[in-house]
Amino acid sequence: MKIAIGCDHGAYALKEKLVAHLKAEGYETEDFGTCSTESCDYPDFVAPAAKAVAEGKCDRGIVLCTTGIGASITANKVKGIRCALLSDIMSAQLTRLHNDTNMMALGAGVVGENLALSIVDIWLTTPFSGEPRHQRRIDKVMALEKE
Repeated sequence: MKIAIGCDHGAYALKEKLVAHLKAEGYETEDFGTCSTESCDYPDFVAPAAKAVAEGKCDRGIVLCTTGIGASITANKVKGIRCALLSDIMSAQLTRLHNDTNMMALGAGVVGENLALSIVDIWLTTPFSGEPRHQRRIDKVMALEKE
């Protein structure tokens, strides 16, 4: 599985730890930056990561900023993306089971490294349930992009 990853300066340190963890777990990553703690704008790195997922160049995506809010809003502006802002294990599991999310966002100033790694692991290994009621709801959400 190939994972797109992008962040701003506020989440650079956590992104680097996540990339190392993902590689150690056998995932391929495509890092869209940023590559330092120098002040920058999260849309410049999050949008390309989301577009890579939407276009099928990457299977899933993880985006980060200090709160995760700006990153999740940006990712969700890209057609075809369902990005969940996550800060707990249960939400990480249920957003995959029920919403078949293809991206997740984390706030580096909200979750610590150990919790972030656990959230990522659960999110990546939980399959979509495929239950008709969940698929029906996803279809209704995605139809909003066509309005």
